[in-house]
Order: sequence, then C-alpha cells, then structure tokens
Amino acid sequence: MRNSTLRLGKYIVVTLMVLLSLIPFYALLYLSLNTPSSSFFDGNILLPDFHFANYVNAWKISKIGNAIVNSLIITVGSVAIIVLFASAAGYSIARFNSRFNRIVFQLLLLCMMIPAIIITVPLYTLMKSIGGINTHWAMILLTAATALPLSVFLYASFIKQLPREVEESAIMDGCTYFTAFWRITFHFVKPVTAAVVILSGLGIWNNYGQAVFFLQSQTMHTVPLAISIFFQKYGAQWNLMAAAAVIGLTPAVLAFLIFQKYFIKGITAGALKG
Repeated sequence: MRNSTLRLGKYIVVTLMVLLSLIPFYALLYLSLNTPSSSFFDGNILLPDFHFANYVNAWKISKIGNAIVNSLIITVGSVAIIVLFASAAGYSIARFNSRFNRIVFQLLLLCMMIPAIIITVPLYTLMKSIGGINTHWAMILLTAATALPLSVFLYASFIKQLPREVEESAIMDGCTYFTAFWRITFHFVKPVTAAVVILSGLGIWNNYGQAVFFLQSQTMHTVPLAISIFFQKYGAQWNLMAAAAVIGLTPAVLAFLIFQKYFIKGITAGALKG
C-alpha cells in the first residue's frame, strides 16, 4: 500500500512538472495561431483561432527562410567537425594514458571554465584578419572549436567505460588503432554521439552572442539574429513574433526528437560515470 502511494505521488509530481514545462510552449503556440485582436483574456484559453496567416506573414516579413538555411549550414558543418575530431581525441585520451594526453585533457577542461564573452574581442580581431567576418566557413570553425572541449570530455568519459577487448581483437587481426576505432569502437559510441549532436547542435543553432559580432550582413543572419531584428521592428505584434519564434524552434525540436532516445543514455553513461 505504501509503495503504491509513493508511486502515485511520483507520477503526480512528474505530471505537474511536465505540465508546468509545457505552459510556455502552449502560450507561444496559442499566440502564434490567434488573430491580432485576440488574447488570453478573451475567455477562451483552450483553443486559439487557428489563424495560420500569422506564419505566412512572419515567414515573408522576417525572411527567416534564409536565416534557417544559414543556421543549418553552420550547425551541420560544425557538428560534423565536432563529432569527427572530438571522438578521435576522446578515444586517444581514453585509451593512451600518456602525460601529453593528460595535459591536453586538463587544458580542455580549463577551456570549459572560460566565459565566451571574455575572448570576443581577440576573436573578432582574428576573424577580421583572416577575412572570416560574414562567412560560413569561419563561423563553422569558431563554433566547432567552442564546443570541442565538452564534446571531448563526453567521448573520453564514455569510451573509458568500454572494454578494451572491443578493439583489441581487431588490432590482433591486423587493424591499426585508427581503423579499429572507426570500424568498431565508433559504432559503440552512438549514445554519446547523439548527446554531443544535441548539446552542441542546439547550442550552435541558438548561438546569438557570437553570431551578432561575426555575421553582420543581413544575408548571413542566422535564426536568432533574424528573430531578434524582427522583434525590434514588429515588437507590438505579438502574434507575428510568436509565429516567427515557432518557425525558428521547429528544426531544433525535430532534431531533438530524432536523437532523444540516445540522449539520456549518452549523458549518464558518458558524463556521470566519467
């Protein structure tokens, strides 16, 4: 009886937490589907007016389509670099306990503690000197470098939990450590790869602090920049702002839904056991 009561209490608490978490998203959807003259205070807070013209207008006015393309290019390019280099570095740190690898790992952990705003000025000087302002390739390298320390930490912590026999049998058959990792070990790190893709991908997709400095041309604006400028111009039109925000959120939400089944497993097995 006591166990049933505790289980019921847990379900109630979890349900309340989920409902509270969904309130902001519901409010956003509600506003995005209502006519400009409607509001929460009209008495009907359950069903909006389903005014889909808000999305059409927000798409045209904010030019968020171009911003989504820019965000996709930067995010996909950065995540590809992060997964490629972070997994290889994490494998090297986890499997070869040399002094050099320990120093590199400690330096990476130190980099995680440095606020990004502190290095903005020297980064801007560097980006300007190499012609990286308003370019995809420079922003991809910058965001990838920013996310690498955490990603290497997750991969190294996860791979340490894998038995060495996973790749030793392949090495005995003539494979090098490099080929053994990419052909065998890499298939076992799918959970942490999903965690890295979600954490770094969402961070890069929502990156506003660096994009506002290094992507100054309107044709190069990412989703956060496009929405920010749209809010400044049409701040009084809540329905259009909500529609633009929903459009900008949709790709990130879809990516999370695709990788979420591996996300928790990757975080717990990688970070917490590390």
